[in-house]
Amino acid sequence: MKLVLASDHAGFFLKEQLVSRLESQGHQVLDLGPCSAESVDYTDYAQTLCRALLDGKAEKGILVCNSGVGMSIAANRFKGIRAALCLFPKMAYYARRHNDANVLALGAGLTGFFLASEITDVFLHEEFEGGRHKRRTDKFDLPEVIS
Repeated sequence: MKLVLASDHAGFFLKEQLVSRLESQGHQVLDLGPCSAESVDYTDYAQTLCRALLDGKAEKGILVCNSGVGMSIAANRFKGIRAALCLFPKMAYYARRHNDANVLALGAGLTGFFLASEITDVFLHEEFEGGRHKRRTDKFDLPEVIS
């Protein structure tokens, strides 16, 4: 699967670990940075990832910051992006199955590598159920919701 990853400085080390793990699993990974743990603005990296995803450079994206909250808020400002902050594998399950999330947000300060790996695996392998959930997700991008 083609994936795009980005983080801020607080998520840098977890992002690096995830990039290595995902590449070893055979995924094509585009790492959008940063290239160090030097302080950066998470919004810049969230925007870069969302644009890459919307341009078709990847099927799904993963964003990492300290809590995951800032990245998920920044990403969800983009029409067509459905970013879900997932702290547990079951959250990733529902994010994919019921919400058709295309971006996973992780909090490096709240989630260690092994749990983040488990969450990521669930996020990447679950499929959207459609049906009644599609009727609901279609409402995400209504003009009165996003301007």
